[in-house]
Amino acid sequence: MEGVSWPSEEELDGIRKVVAEMAGRSPKEVRVVVSPYRICPLGAHIDHQGGVVSAFTVNKGVLLGFIPSGDSQVLLRSGQFKGEVRFRVDDIQHPRHSDLKNDKIITNGSSKSKEECDWGRYARGALYALQSRENHLSQLRFPGIIGFISGSKGLDSSGLSSSAAVGIAYLLAFENANNLMVSPMENIEYDRETGLIENGYLGLRNGILDQSAILLSRYGCLTFMNCKFERACYLDNPMCISQTKEHKLVRLKLQKNQEADMLKSFKILLALSGLKHALTNNPGYNNRVAECQEAARVLLNASGNDKLAPLLSNVEPEAYEAHKGKLEATLARRAEHYFSENMRVIKGLEAWASGNLQDFGKLITGSGLSSIKNYECGAEPLIQLYEILVRAPGVYGARFSGAGFRGCCIAIVDAGRAAEAASFVRDEYCKLQPELASHINHDTAVLICEVGHSARILL
Repeated sequence: MEGVSWPSEEELDGIRKVVAEMAGRSPKEVRVVVSPYRICPLGAHIDHQGGVVSAFTVNKGVLLGFIPSGDSQVLLRSGQFKGEVRFRVDDIQHPRHSDLKNDKIITNGSSKSKEECDWGRYARGALYALQSRENHLSQLRFPGIIGFISGSKGLDSSGLSSSAAVGIAYLLAFENANNLMVSPMENIEYDRETGLIENGYLGLRNGILDQSAILLSRYGCLTFMNCKFERACYLDNPMCISQTKEHKLVRLKLQKNQEADMLKSFKILLALSGLKHALTNNPGYNNRVAECQEAARVLLNASGNDKLAPLLSNVEPEAYEAHKGKLEATLARRAEHYFSENMRVIKGLEAWASGNLQDFGKLITGSGLSSIKNYECGAEPLIQLYEILVRAPGVYGARFSGAGFRGCCIAIVDAGRAAEAASFVRDEYCKLQPELASHINHDTAVLICEVGHSARILL
């Protein structure tokens, strides 16, 4: 695919060889799901409120090689984790956060607890999504898969939507193995409407940014999404169809040769913090979602729109300006982040389309600052890493990725100074956080990446 540098043929051959050995089949029969990680340059923490967001995918992510198993059995191994996951697709899957009893693995012939094979929950979550939407896999003849999954090294807890990339990879594999024709928009709905992989099976209150970016992005485009849902319009109409109002690919308004030059003129830095923990175990993220909803409730009540669902996207900007004084301090900061971030996204679309990386970068840095000051997320190491990136040579703009409680920071950097910037960030971060830095591979502490493409299956 033109312009896309990942995955390499060497990586694909390695995945195919492993699956072929697992299944006793030819490597030519192995199919590979390519599911990239994403970054969100603008639109931080507002997708769950129906805000507007932007995204790129990068040339790093998850590869899932698989072969239909020929029966209802699922057998999975991982390049990052030990053990095997085994289950049947005709088992009824239950949400993991309400019933953990069925998560078992097999290691050297013995049954182990879910903690020792936690990675298998995403395959079960994908199956749960399909079952929830009445795609009865158990009624098909050969619905299982034999698969091997592997993510880009060092990025499994990076805040780059690695969990969403894994869930989508399994979803696409199950669909392909069973000849199910499912559109990208339908797969996005799987993860939102019916409780699906992260929201329902894992119990995390996510929006739709991650899966939308992974499934809809295209190389060379900035993916824009209006995350407002039709079903979120009225409290007394819960059966409304849930769908995003708008998504589009924002292309550069340049001549073809200028477009190619511009895409080559910048790189994406992924600077790892070394801070890792599970997002579902930290109440901070879900608390902030609840605070945004409470701010919306106050503003909607004050403007006479109390029948609307408590989402900030249901509050008109004029109503926010008129009634924001009624918000207590914490809720005021959450609302300020939402409305200012929406504006940064709109301005960022134009900056990107015109090829103005300086303005685009300034907006990204502003997003990072608002995430810290107004949304109040970001552990101290992430905030320090953000501040280092802003000072790094050649960096146009930076912010931390994901929810800011662990993982990495991202930056847009001049291609000619990317290596210099990466070295600067490594050295400065080591001075401030020597303990965390000591747990990061020096060679991959700051990765230099490029924009990527959408999730797809290579046959």
